[in-house]
Amino acid sequence: MELPESIRLLFPPEERALLDISTIKGDASNRQYFRVTGPGDTSVVCADPAFRAIATKDYPFLIVRGLFARHGVRVPKLLGMAHEAGLLRLEDCGDLMLQDEVPLLERDRLSERYRQIIDLLVRIQSIRPDEKTPESAIPFSLSFDHEKLMFEFDFFIEHALKGYFSGKLDDRAIAELRNEFVAITGLLVLPEHFVLNHRDFHSRNIMLFCDEPVIIDFQDARLGLPQYDAVSLLRDSYVRLDPGMVNELKRYHFNQLIRLGLTSMDEAEYLRLFDLMAFQRNVKAVGTFCYQTTVVGNHAFEPSIAATLSYLREYIDVQPELAAAGALLGPIIPGISR
Repeated sequence: MELPESIRLLFPPEERALLDISTIKGDASNRQYFRVTGPGDTSVVCADPAFRAIATKDYPFLIVRGLFARHGVRVPKLLGMAHEAGLLRLEDCGDLMLQDEVPLLERDRLSERYRQIIDLLVRIQSIRPDEKTPESAIPFSLSFDHEKLMFEFDFFIEHALKGYFSGKLDDRAIAELRNEFVAITGLLVLPEHFVLNHRDFHSRNIMLFCDEPVIIDFQDARLGLPQYDAVSLLRDSYVRLDPGMVNELKRYHFNQLIRLGLTSMDEAEYLRLFDLMAFQRNVKAVGTFCYQTTVVGNHAFEPSIAATLSYLREYIDVQPELAAAGALLGPIIPGISR
């Protein structure tokens, strides 16, 4: 059966012939999205080949969506599904992303919006396993452990240094850099500080619907440092915030973690780990953008490569643990202090 026919089966028989199905520009995944307009309203259909290959009860999107919804995190409502076709019908939360709103707001209103979103982030980071998602289940069985962080660093080496920036670093420099990545990873694997993270908490995964933030693309949630999602939001590859505002918002996030008893770090440790985590997260993002550009042929992400690399010098200049990696990365990061 063709995909449009399968999509129509998610709707009442009397509406199927009247539906208008249009493609929505998706992310860097294998999922496809469609906006379906019917006689009375619209909804969004996600076509995910992975959904067909896994039992509904084990499908991460449904598990995490249910977990977030039960804890008061606004996510799109689930309106229906066709497991055999790999289809999910979801509430249509519009097209306005946080990324789109940022340039429209004055500083005070923008700061207020980001504080609202950090409150939502801290709500996610407060979630603990419940009877429907025990500690042995997704997302609590996954974490930013050594294997995961090094996978992301290695992805950067393969697709950025050996791909997009081929020839900028020789094999010896890449081997030395990987050793530095191993050392940095060791500083970030601190399970005693881990909380639940969305994993991709940036301005394109926060929709604004009826002036309320709605969180999407949450299926890869896992445990990690609370700084991980804060970095995604405040050191965003798609939006660059004023440095003064970033510092204010980092402090706000830290104070919220303290208020809710979610961390035992002091502020100095929080800020140090924020920079180390930001380095890792931004390097990981550059690897993804280079892969999309050189392997997939999707050049929409190419402008974000330089924008993301430009963050790195800020962490390298202030955190001694990053100095050696920064020196090795110098050929692709102009402006690093020596």
